Amino acid sequence: MTRPAVLVTGGAQRLGAAFSRAFAAAGWHVVIHYRSSGEEAAALAGDLPSAQIMQADLAENGAADALARDVAAQLDDWRALVNSAAVFQPDDVAALDPGILDRAMQVNARAPAMLAQSYLAHASARGGRRVIQITDQKLANPNPDFFSYTMSKHALDATIRMLAMGATQPDDRIYGLAPGAILPSHDQSEEEAERSHLLNLRRRRTSPRDVAEAAVFLASGDLASGETLFVDSGQHLLSQPRDVIYLEREAAR
Repeated sequence: MTRPAVLVTGGAQRLGAAFSRAFAAAGWHVVIHYRSSGEEAAALAGDLPSAQIMQADLAENGAADALARDVAAQLDDWRALVNSAAVFQPDDVAALDPGILDRAMQVNARAPAMLAQSYLAHASARGGRRVIQITDQKLANPNPDFFSYTMSKHALDATIRMLAMGATQPDDRIYGLAPGAILPSHDQSEEEAERSHLLNLRRRRTSPRDVAEAAVFLASGDLASGETLFVDSGQHLLSQPRDVIYLEREAAR
């Protein structure tokens, strides 16, 4: 193996698949993690120059650590970890759903934190290791919708600087990457997404490729550790009272 390797969690579908393709195009060996989309993962791996697939349910206790140990045992230049897997379910700011909160915190915050810890404890890499935590522009532009999801992304954001301060070697870097609205989500149609995803300063729809290329840049560069890069066409600089899903629907009435 002469290529640097990257593990992309949730790397078979949606934004995760864009990460997988972008790293492959940049010459990386891509480890595509999946939970239940095995067919999609295998098909994507077959389309890439150098890739493999690995299954794990990150909602299960111990799964993140086991996944990191398995990948570290197989690869001697595991240079980047992209924590992309996430769950996105609606619940109400005035009536938190405990089940939705538990799953959001487990998959969106606890699992990527533990995966990053295990990666930094066990992985070898030439030229330093990179952890990229995929957060959300809602960190800077919060609204009351998707309450548990947003809480979990704030928890994930907190890991970035703490890991950078206390779990790394001098050549390691921990980054956040905060996308805005990109793909249809929750119960959106493609037509609704096309309109709602223009609700940013540039009136431009941010593409999966924009975010994926930013991840490759972070994994290949040497910016200061602990920083977060927003890729959202300026959405995080706004103050939006609701998620763009509902802003678009209210405007369309």
